[in-house]
Amino acid sequence: MGTDLLLFIAVGFAAQIVDGALGMAYGVTATSVLLGLGVPPATASASVHAAEVFTTGASGLAHWRRGNVCVTLLRRLAVPGVIGGVLGAVVLVGLPGGIVRLVVSLYLLLMGGLILWKAVRPALPRSDPPRHLTALGLVGGFLDAIGGGGWGATVTSTLIGQGTTPRLAIGSVNLSEFFVTTAISATFFLTIGLDLWPIILGLVLGGVLAAPFAAYLTCRVPDRPLMILVGVVIVLLSLRGLVQALS
Repeated sequence: MGTDLLLFIAVGFAAQIVDGALGMAYGVTATSVLLGLGVPPATASASVHAAEVFTTGASGLAHWRRGNVCVTLLRRLAVPGVIGGVLGAVVLVGLPGGIVRLVVSLYLLLMGGLILWKAVRPALPRSDPPRHLTALGLVGGFLDAIGGGGWGATVTSTLIGQGTTPRLAIGSVNLSEFFVTTAISATFFLTIGLDLWPIILGLVLGGVLAAPFAAYLTCRVPDRPLMILVGVVIVLLSLRGLVQALS
């Protein structure tokens, strides 16, 4: 079990570096590992979200301290995100998520392409607020619970695609994810319970250790290269998700 624990610490560390710096992929990475071990989707999502209560809290606090959080974005994303997450967790307990994964992957592929396009074209500064935040938070929370991850990929990609400064989008989404994943974890605990505590512990330890480094990386990387990185990650994750959904 000691070797397994070290493995999941490494997985949690790597996943949080990506998630904290790019605003996505912690849940997707960790859930993929659990599903590869034969864990049922609902149990995998429950375990990952239990770990994310700690990792998103550490990551969100680190981003807050470095000035990467917009309070308005945080408030307008967190409340509907919690509602959507609870609904998604309830649905996942009773229904398969194959169709949902297919739709999410197609959506993310389009958003990844949009972000890459905005990164390479001459961009004009814009100060208008992002649109449809309530709907975005509601859908993002629902899809995150269904797929065991995807809050960052869905919400961050949309915000950056609308022109939000990458570091503010990433930091605000990371901190709001703490509230969303806490609500999802509580829902899973009340419906199916939580299991696989050694895996959860490994993911927590690795993620908490990585959170300060990820927030530091976000501050140091210029906006345009960061947008390119985000776009590439989203495209790759969405293509992988499409292959899995169609196989």
